[in-house]
Amino acid sequence: MAKTQPWPSSIVRNLGIYIDSEPTMKEHLAKIAAACFYHIRRLRQVHRQIGQEVTQQLVLALIMSRLDYCNSVLAALPTSMLQPLQRIQNAAARPMFGLSRSDHVTPTLIQLHWLPVS
Repeated sequence: MAKTQPWPSSIVRNLGIYIDSEPTMKEHLAKIAAACFYHIRRLRQVHRQIGQEVTQQLVLALIMSRLDYCNSVLAALPTSMLQPLQRIQNAAARPMFGLSRSDHVTPTLIQLHWLPVS
């Protein structure tokens, strides 16, 4: 028999989407950002050893899949709420081509045919 909590929860997870008591999706965006930046940091450490092709495959599998999953629930959010996702996309493109943090990423996004998050 499963135990139930006697108090209501302010955040629930359903199919990987964190839904909070307010329609802002802040918790969901924070969880996506934390997971993606974790993988980006790990890729920065090893991208020279594993090569460009494997790095690209890992970026698509670990990061872009998280950004794409159920992104329709984010459709009505203001642009200011979506800025962290754009930063994730920019940061994900950098290890794919060995760019540093100070290099401009827009030409790389165009080369990858990645649309802006907004």
